[in-house]
Amino acid sequence: MTDYNGVSPAIAKALQKRGYTELTPVQKAMLDPALAESDALVSAQTGSGKTVAFGLALAPTLLEDAERFAPAAAPLALVIAPTRELALQVKRELEWLYEMAGAVIVSCVGGMDIRSERRALERGAHIVVGTPGRLCDHIRRHALDMSELKAAVLDEADEMLDLGFREDLEFILEAAPDQRRTLMFSATVPAAIAKLAKSYQRDAVRISTQAEEKQHIDIDYRALVVSPSDRENAIINVLRYYEARNAIVFCSTRAAVNHLTARFHNRNFNVVALSGELTQNERSHALQAMRDGRARVCIATDVAARGIDLPGLDLVVHADLPTNPETLLHRSGRTGRAGRKGVSALIVPLNVRRKAERLLENAGINATWARPPSVEEVTARDDERLLADPIFADKPQDEEQDLVQKLIASHGAETLAAAFVRLYRANQSAPEDLIEVSVQDDRARKRRDNGEAREFAPAQKGPRDDFGPSVWFSVSVGRKQNAEPRWLIPMLCRNGNLTKREIGAIKMQPDETFVEIAADSADGFLGALGPNKTMERGIRVVRLNGMPDFSKPAAKPFAKKPFEDRGDDRFRGDKPKGKFGKDRPASAERQDDKPWTKKGPKPKFEGGKGKFDGPKFDGGKGKFGKKKDR
Repeated sequence: MTDYNGVSPAIAKALQKRGYTELTPVQKAMLDPALAESDALVSAQTGSGKTVAFGLALAPTLLEDAERFAPAAAPLALVIAPTRELALQVKRELEWLYEMAGAVIVSCVGGMDIRSERRALERGAHIVVGTPGRLCDHIRRHALDMSELKAAVLDEADEMLDLGFREDLEFILEAAPDQRRTLMFSATVPAAIAKLAKSYQRDAVRISTQAEEKQHIDIDYRALVVSPSDRENAIINVLRYYEARNAIVFCSTRAAVNHLTARFHNRNFNVVALSGELTQNERSHALQAMRDGRARVCIATDVAARGIDLPGLDLVVHADLPTNPETLLHRSGRTGRAGRKGVSALIVPLNVRRKAERLLENAGINATWARPPSVEEVTARDDERLLADPIFADKPQDEEQDLVQKLIASHGAETLAAAFVRLYRANQSAPEDLIEVSVQDDRARKRRDNGEAREFAPAQKGPRDDFGPSVWFSVSVGRKQNAEPRWLIPMLCRNGNLTKREIGAIKMQPDETFVEIAADSADGFLGALGPNKTMERGIRVVRLNGMPDFSKPAAKPFAKKPFEDRGDDRFRGDKPKGKFGKDRPASAERQDDKPWTKKGPKPKFEGGKGKFDGPKFDGGKGKFGKKKDR
C-alpha cells in the first residue's frame, strides 16, 4: 500500500481505490506542508496529473480537520478552465477524488442549460468548476454566491489568456473574497501570467518540478519533409503506418478541418471533426465516438482541442505548423501521457522547412528529420500487424470445424489465405505514392547557407563536369521577371517530380532560363508537366536540342510578335495616317477600337459644335436666357 503522507484519510482512500501506486512529481510538490495555506504558481505540463495535484492542495483548505464535508451551501472552491471539455474533465476527476469526502461538485460551462446550472447552485455546492464566460454570467445574475469562497484555481491559465479571457478572469477574481487562496497552473509562465499572478496572488510560491522542465520526454518528435503538393497524402501515409488507437490531426483553420474531414471520409478513415462551429452536443458526440472506438482520427483546430483528454492517444499529426513553440508543446502534450509513449509528427513542406527548424529550436525539441512513410513501408507494417494478429492464436471452435474443412476442401489453403488477405485489406485505405524529396542534414544546410558549398551553380558558364548525361530545357522566365534559383528549383521539383540531385546547372538569361536535367529524368519531367508543358504561374518549358550556346545572345522562343493574332489593321502595311502622322483605323469596323491616347479620342467638331449637342450660350446668357454675372 502506498504511503500518502499529508493526504487526508478520505482522499487517501479514493486514491487507493483508483489504483494510484505512486504520485507524480507535481502531486508530491503540492503536498508540501509549507504550501498548506499559501498561494502557488505552478508550471505543469498537460498530462502531468495536475488536476489531482490541485485537488490534493485544496483538501486541507476545504476540509480543514474534518474527514467529510458539511451539507452543501455556498461554494467553498472555484476551478476555472479555458474550455468546456476541460472543465467537464476536471469535474469528473474531482468527483472520484472527493467521493469519500461527500463533496458536491457543480459545473457551469457554456453550451449547457443555464437554468439547470442555476438550480444546482441554489441547492448548494462545495466546488464549482466552470468556464470564464459562464461563471461571469452567474455572478452578474447573483446565482453564484462568492461570499464563502476559500480557494480559486486557474487551470491552464496561459491558454485562458491566449483565448482572450483576461477581463473575465479579473472580474471573477475581484468578485471573490480577498482572503482566498489562489492557485494558478500553467504550462508556461510568460510575462502576462506573471503579471496576473502578481495582481491577484499574495506571496505566491513558484513551483516547477524537474519532470516538467523536460519537455515531453515520452514523445518521439518526427519532422517529415514533403513536397507541398503531397501534404495531405503524407498525412494519410502517417496515419496508415502507425494505425494508432486514437490519433489527432491539428489544422490552423476550420476550413482546413472540414476539408481534411471530407477527404479522409472518402478514404475510408473513421474520423470526427472538432471546430468552433460545432454545438456542445456535437462536440460531446465526437469525443465519445473517439473514446468508445467508433472513430480513430480526430481532426481539430487548436482552440477546439484545448483540454481534451482521449485515452490511448498515441499519435499527434501537425497538418499545419503551429504558430509558436507553446502551441507546439500544447498540441503534442495530448500524447505521451502517464508513462505511455507517443509520436508527434510535423508535416513540413519544403518551402517552410526553415520555419519548422526555428520552431523546434525555440521549443527546445530535437526532432528526427525524415521522409513520410512510403507505400512499401506502410505495406510492410500492415503485413507485420497481420501476422501478429491475435486471431491466429485462437484454435478453431467445435462449431467452426465443419465449415473450415469444407472451405479447405473446396478452395485449398493458398486460396483461403489470399482471400483472407484481401478481406483484411479491404477496409484499409491504400497508401499514397509520394514524390521523393531530399532530406538534408542540418550541417550540410548550414554550410550551403554560409556559402561554403553550393549544390547548384546558376552563374557557371557551362554544364557541370560531374553531373553526367543531361538534357537542357528552356524555362520562360528570366532576370527581367525576377527569376531566382531559390524559388525556381522547388517549383521544378514540385511540378516535374524531380529531386534537387536531378537538377544540374541553371543559366539565367534576360527573358528565359536554361536548366540542365539529368538525362534519365528528362522524359519523366516532361510527362509530369502534362501536354501543355506548363508549370505554376503559366511558366512554360521547352526541351532543347543539345546544349545552349552561351556565347550568343539568348533567343526568345517564348516571345510573341505584338498583336500578331489580333487581325488588327493598325499593325499591317500601308496603314492610313492621321493628321499628325499617327495610325488611324482603316475601316469603319475599327471605330470602336481602344483609342491610342490615354484620354481617348477628342469629339469631332463641326461648325464649332461638339459631337453631342449641349446647352447653348448666346451673348453670355445662361441656359434660361439670363445674363451671367461676371
